[in-house]
Amino acid sequence: MNKNPNKENLKPFKKGVDERRNLDGRPPKLPQLDVLLDSVLGEEKDGITAAEAILKALRMKASKGDVRAAEVLLDRAYGKAKQVNEVTIKEPKLPEWFEDGSQP
Repeated sequence: MNKNPNKENLKPFKKGVDERRNLDGRPPKLPQLDVLLDSVLGEEKDGITAAEAILKALRMKASKGDVRAAEVLLDRAYGKAKQVNEVTIKEPKLPEWFEDGSQP
């Protein structure tokens, strides 16, 4: 271990000069997502909220045959359809000597 410290490392920080330090402290916290969504989707234009306008646009696309728009609307309204998976497990056939307790 080196007992002689490097004098360059012992220099004190000069206030406001060293870019490695965060002089402003922690960055501000981001707003809560639900509050942000509420403010954005709740904005009204011509008496219609942004959320209503989005849903109406999705409905128009779905009525024109856009399957993805219909899927989004139906999934949000009624929940996604449950998927059923069937699994068949075949048990391996054991050797005869295993069943009667004798060994080969």
